[in-house]
Amino acid sequence: MNNIDRLCMGSETVIEFAGRYIDYLKEVLDSIELETIDALVKEFENARATGTTILVVGNGGSAATASSMANDIGFDIVKKSGMDTPFKVLALTDNTSVLTAIANDAGYENIFLNQLKIHYGHGDRLLAISVSGNSPNVVLAAEWVKKQGGRVIALVGFTGGRLKEIADIVIKIKSEIGEYGPVEDSHLIINHILAHWFQAKLKQTK
Repeated sequence: MNNIDRLCMGSETVIEFAGRYIDYLKEVLDSIELETIDALVKEFENARATGTTILVVGNGGSAATASSMANDIGFDIVKKSGMDTPFKVLALTDNTSVLTAIANDAGYENIFLNQLKIHYGHGDRLLAISVSGNSPNVVLAAEWVKKQGGRVIALVGFTGGRLKEIADIVIKIKSEIGEYGPVEDSHLIINHILAHWFQAKLKQTK
């Protein structure tokens, strides 16, 4: 039984559980090493300066975060800052036809790898989101990018899994195994931190 299970089982009402969940999420967020977020910002800034792309992958809730990131740091920053040089962020989670074709024809573990073979260019980065750090399709994508000499950024939880060993930059959310909710919450918050930071800073330099 992990912390979330204990909090739920020990609460008599959803109001009580909600309060405890929020308090626990604060603890989880406080455990993030802020220097890793600074490193993540620098990767995005370098990609923007060089016109290269950040390709984002993930499954389930992590796929939703990948899609949000492509919008929040792509189009939304252009709209709200008025700047002319965008961040090129492409979520490889969003084309249903491509995803289902690859899954059907080549296996689900290849849904990101096969897209990378089409879209990846020199200097591009892979942002790999996986709570466990062990999602086979995400790990395959990360290993392939490293073989191309590229850089990998990982947003993970639990122990960090295989991605912790592969990635150049690792943002690990402190959590017990099985606590998907707080980790996914934290990953989305990191996305919003980056989005708001870039919106404000780029607007100032416009």
